[in-house]
Amino acid sequence: MTDRALAVVRAGVLTTVQDRGRPGYAHLGVPRSGALDGPAAALANRLAGNPPDAAVLETTLNGCSLRPRSAVTVAVTGAPCPVTVDGRPVSWGAPVRMRAGSLLDVGGAVRGVRAYVAVSGGIAVEPVLGSRSTDLLSGLGPEPLTDGAVLPLGSPRPAPAPVDVAPQPAPPAELVLRVAPGPRDDWFTPAALREFTSRAYRVSPASNRIGLRTTGPALERSRHDELPSEGVVLGAVQVPPDGLPVVFLADHPTTGGYPVIAVVRRADLPAAGQAAPGTPVRFVPVRRR
Repeated sequence: MTDRALAVVRAGVLTTVQDRGRPGYAHLGVPRSGALDGPAAALANRLAGNPPDAAVLETTLNGCSLRPRSAVTVAVTGAPCPVTVDGRPVSWGAPVRMRAGSLLDVGGAVRGVRAYVAVSGGIAVEPVLGSRSTDLLSGLGPEPLTDGAVLPLGSPRPAPAPVDVAPQPAPPAELVLRVAPGPRDDWFTPAALREFTSRAYRVSPASNRIGLRTTGPALERSRHDELPSEGVVLGAVQVPPDGLPVVFLADHPTTGGYPVIAVVRRADLPAAGQAAPGTPVRFVPVRRR
C-alpha cells in the first residue's frame, strides 16, 4: 500500500498547518485562524490539484524541508523563496512532481514573510471544529511542525492542468491598509486621529499570527477610564496603553479591553501577513460600507 505521508526533515522557525480556518465560533471564544495570506494558499492548492479548502503548510521566514513517502505534486507560493528538490532548483509558483523519498527544501523568504506549501491530496491531520488549522492563541489544531514529525496526506485528485505562469502579487514594499473608523475612535484626541491616518508607521519585529504590531507615533487617548471587554473582529486596530496600533490577524483574541480605533478592510489583510519587519505602514481612511 502506498504510504501517503510527509516526513518533516527541517521544520523551520514556525511552520504550521493552515486551511481556511474555523469561522463562526467567536461566541465560544475560538478565533478564526487559517492562512494569513489566503489567496497565496488557495493558489498553491490549485497548482497542486487540490480543492481550495485543502490544508497546506504555512512557513515563516526560513522555510522548511520535507520528504514525501510517495510520489506527489507540490507547489510553493506566497513569499518568493528558493525551492529545490534533491538539491536541484525547481520552480517557485508552479506545480512540481516529486518521487517518493525525494527531499523538498523551501528556502528563506527573499521578500515577504510566509510561504505556502501545498501537496497533492492536502495535509490530512484530524480536523478540529471543521478545520485543520493550527491556532497559536487557543492551541486548537495540530502543534507547529517539529523535526521528525510525520504528516498524513489525503488522496490526490486527477493531475492538475499544466500552468506556465501563475501571477502573484509581490510582498508589499509599503503596506497600505484601508480602515473604517471606530467603533472606539471617540476615545482618542483629534490630534491622535490625524496622526493615525497621516503619519507613517512600521511593522514591528514583535508581529505574529495574532497581530501585526507597529512602531511609530503613539496615539493619545482622550478618555482614560477602563473599557469593558468587548468583542473584536478580524482586522480590528486595537490601541494598547503604549499607544501603538495593533492590527488583529487570523489568531486574534475574540474579545479585548483596549479601544479599537478602526477596522482594516478584509481585502488588505493578506498583504499584512506578508509585511516583513520594518515595512512602512499607512492607514488610509475610507467610508463604512
